[in-house]
Amino acid sequence: MSVLLIEPFYGGSHKQLMDLLQEELQEDCVLCTLPAKKWHWKARTSALYFMQTVPTSSNYRILFASSVLNLAELAALRPDLGKLKKVLYFHENQLAYPVQKCQERDFQYGYNQILSCLVSDVVVFNSEFNMESFLKSIGKFMKLIPDHRPKDLEKIIRPKCQVLYFPVRFPDVSRFMPEHKLARLGKVIGVKRNGDAYQLEGLPGQQESRAVMKTSDAHPESGLCEPQPGLCTTQHKGLPSPPAAPVQTEAPESTNPCQGEDKQCLTFNLSNILSGLDYQQRPLHIAWPHRW
Repeated sequence: MSVLLIEPFYGGSHKQLMDLLQEELQEDCVLCTLPAKKWHWKARTSALYFMQTVPTSSNYRILFASSVLNLAELAALRPDLGKLKKVLYFHENQLAYPVQKCQERDFQYGYNQILSCLVSDVVVFNSEFNMESFLKSIGKFMKLIPDHRPKDLEKIIRPKCQVLYFPVRFPDVSRFMPEHKLARLGKVIGVKRNGDAYQLEGLPGQQESRAVMKTSDAHPESGLCEPQPGLCTTQHKGLPSPPAAPVQTEAPESTNPCQGEDKQCLTFNLSNILSGLDYQQRPLHIAWPHRW
């Protein structure tokens, strides 16, 4: 339980990210959440709730939370959590988020995010635009304060910031590929025939993308840790574990259990496709996330 995951708005992309981290970290994390309702109230009051509900543990090393949480308040209310390495993840930022009507009372939400950045050790954004739009808006935003304005906050926060693109697990779309491209795919990723099943030799791209989301003790600056083999998921408040993917063929032996799972998933997909099973009835979904 070295990683404490906190999500005050456990829904949508916020939920997807926490579920993926929890699945990768397995028993090495504790997840604490609140329902994805009334985000204004969650942003303003969730720190007080988590002060009372986050279990105490001497094993925590890292606190990972989304920017909905007022991390400054939680760190002050729970000094034991304030001592951890604190990683703040921005799905969006309140300094550049489009609003229909600007109201003075809404100043608190952007202000909370600035305070959270100041107490964080690492601040992670899901895009370059998200990061730059936040950092470059701090000076103008703080001018809304009538007097005695703080200065140079961007210079303090920027060195902590980095971009980490949102992790996506793409569905199998090989059923839409012509045979010659399927054959090429088999050569590129190293698929070999083994009876009626196919075995995957290696997929460096997946290993690289997974390495971005976790780090060993030798690389603490990323704010996350390596998964432990043979461990189960631990959750807070009785949240359901992410469903396990069905496995129909045995994956090659691997020292990394997560790598083995990915191989199993891709192996069984290619096996079905190349064995002639009909996948044409399964729809391909294309999502276009947008803002008005």
